[in-house]
Amino acid sequence: MDQRLTHISKFLSRVLRHHPEAIGLTLDPQGWAEVEQLLAQAQRHGVALTPELLQKVVEQNDKRRFAFSEDQRRIRASQGHSLLVDLGLSPMQPPDYLYHGTAARFITAIKARGLVPGRRNHMHLSADERTAVRVGERHGSPVVLKVQAGLMHAAGYRFYLSANQVWLTEHVPAQFLNFLSG
Repeated sequence: MDQRLTHISKFLSRVLRHHPEAIGLTLDPQGWAEVEQLLAQAQRHGVALTPELLQKVVEQNDKRRFAFSEDQRRIRASQGHSLLVDLGLSPMQPPDYLYHGTAARFITAIKARGLVPGRRNHMHLSADERTAVRVGERHGSPVVLKVQAGLMHAAGYRFYLSANQVWLTEHVPAQFLNFLSG
């Protein structure tokens, strides 16, 4: 994705996941924003966002962070919210193992508390180790954590699969983690 699209993607992440009020945007309880309102409010706040550019960002984002409604009149983030939204996801049986990428500097805290979502609603987990390495690299020297998702599920923890194929859970206790290198 080129630099302009990356800038728009970051803008969309901020307003569709965390701070819609920063531009006067309204999200419904499921996290949807009206595309017309998003375009108008973005323009009012100095972001040159057009329907064509918005379409490009949704289509070309390698992580498929955003989705349009079937009628293309609404848009939302697929996951990663710090706002309370109901994405309409049903609990699912995860694979036996999932992965989480992080930076080496966080390992001591993770060993003590497990994986906690911080300001977000869920922990994000991937189905493959390679994706976890890429995520960890964004934060420094990567470390991949192997999550015993099957055992967690059997112990009563809930897992959800977002529209962009990211596995979500509220917390991963340390006893369900295996620490791998990046």
